[in-house]
Amino acid sequence: MTPRSFVAADLDVDALCKAKADAGLSISVCIPARDEQATVAGVVGAIVHALMERHGLVDEVLVVDDRSTDRTAAVARDAGARVVETEESIGKGAALWTSLAASAGDLVVWCDADVRGFDPRFVIGLAGPMLLHDDIDFVKGHYERNSGRVTELVARPVIALLHPDLAAFAQPLSGEFAGRRPLLESLPFTTDYGVDLGLLIDVARAVGLDRIAQVDLGVRVHRNRPLEELTPQAQQVLRAALERAGVLPVANRRPPLAAG
Repeated sequence: MTPRSFVAADLDVDALCKAKADAGLSISVCIPARDEQATVAGVVGAIVHALMERHGLVDEVLVVDDRSTDRTAAVARDAGARVVETEESIGKGAALWTSLAASAGDLVVWCDADVRGFDPRFVIGLAGPMLLHDDIDFVKGHYERNSGRVTELVARPVIALLHPDLAAFAQPLSGEFAGRRPLLESLPFTTDYGVDLGLLIDVARAVGLDRIAQVDLGVRVHRNRPLEELTPQAQQVLRAALERAGVLPVANRRPPLAAG
């Protein structure tokens, strides 16, 4: 089955605001960040100015600062975000789990902090399908760019072999995605970079592909990471896929929030 597809540029923000009000929903945008002082203000500021102050589509912007060594937390706070600072380095997936626990929105949208020239339509595109269709529970973003090295060399091959039902997703490792809180709180979160693929697999198993959509977010520009940083990411992505296929024992997971 192919997931339903949307284009962010086709979604009208005023219509989405009306749909949100009619449904009585709230929206949180959560941003995990570590040493992203150069870009996090642009991401936060774009969301705050366009989608909180101008349109009222977003109700809160939350940044989880994962023990940055630079001024990420201060810059994000000055740009208008509420900031949660972790006491120790916890990893991307654990930061997502922490942001879910700390936020309040009925719909939770996640965006990466390292995007240059951030477009508020990322948030519009991710939240829009759920506002317009109450039978969509999870939305995965993709972009007008070639997929990254980890996606092409690790994620796509392992999906083809072990999780072929997810092959239709354009960018399974995208850090831009959104979901409904009851679903998200029912799932465990892999604590590291395997979280993006792990959540996609877990969501598909929990609700089925017919309740998942993907959205074209347009152009995304972010910094390319050196190969030495990509190697552990690739290992973590591979492990998440192998765990869910029953090949490796489960490790490095935060439990579902609903279980607590």
